[in-house]
Formats: sequence, structure tokens, C-alpha cells
Amino acid sequence: VQLQASGGGLVQAGGSLRLSCVASRGTFSDYTMGWFRQAPGKEREFGAAISWGSRHTFYADPVKGRFTISRDNAKNTVYLQMNSLKPEDTAVYYCAATTGGRELRHGASYDYWGQGTLVTVSS
Repeated sequence: VQLQASGGGLVQAGGSLRLSCVASRGTFSDYTMGWFRQAPGKEREFGAAISWGSRHTFYADPVKGRFTISRDNAKNTVYLQMNSLKPEDTAVYYCAATTGGRELRHGASYDYWGQGTLVTVSS
């Protein structure tokens, strides 16, 4: 499967953005989807994940309550709605796909990655 992320940009602290990730060349509903991010000079970290049927969602503590992951299998798309953004949310955001059954907070559990979209939050 190929993944194409979009929706990043520059936003002021307290603002919102919605990221999208469109999948192609595969059966999207076969995959659990995740969002990760990597800030300058820092390691990649887990943000959120959603099971194939949207029944289960998982969030990292720093984004819990502010970010919402969702998916539309008919559109082969996973979303990350980001509200109440903070300067520390500034990072390149990546979507990723996994067949599941593994620890979803670990990047190594994912088989496919998108190219990343930059989110910059100004103070």
C-alpha cells in the first residue's frame, strides 16, 4: 500500500488542523492505521492509531483529549483532527499502516509509511 499525507501547515497556538492520509494500491480496510510525528532533533514518537473498523483507537498521552483519529474506508483515508495545538506539537507528521497484531505504539510494528507533512505551531 502507498500512503500520501497532507494537511500540514502553519497555525497559531490554540488553533486546529486536520491531517489526511490517502492510501492506494492495497485494501485499506485490511490495515490498522497510525500517526507518528518527529520534531526537529528528536526521535519519532507515536501519536494515535485506529483499528481497521474504527472500533479501537489509541492515543499517546501528549495528544490525548486534543487529537482525534478517524478513518473512512470508503475513501481509503485516515484523518487526524488536531485541536488546541501547542508549539510543542511542531513536527513532521507521518501516517503508517500495519496489518496489526503488534504493539501499535512502536514504529517498527508498521509496514508502510507516508512521506510526512509538516505542522508548525507558532506561539
